[in-house]
Amino acid sequence: MANTYSALKRNRQTKRRTAINVMRKSRFRHAVRDTRRLLDKKDVASAKAALPSTFALIDRAVKWGIIKKNTAARYKSGLSLRLNSLAGA
Repeated sequence: MANTYSALKRNRQTKRRTAINVMRKSRFRHAVRDTRRLLDKKDVASAKAALPSTFALIDRAVKWGIIKKNTAARYKSGLSLRLNSLAGA
């Protein structure tokens, strides 16, 4: 256990930041998962509506340091490819 005031404060800050990071990561994963489910159901209209908000969340996840830039590009590319193949078919 920490026994200096600065270490105790650092503990409090770490707990608070960890809770925020867990919430952000969860929100990001849920957005991607929901969009993928829409694509699996072949619901093109709903997927098109959900895609911009999912892309925004993916970009914010990069800014927050949850995922790396190339991983975000891969997510966005894959989702776009699947949506375009459904829309074209």
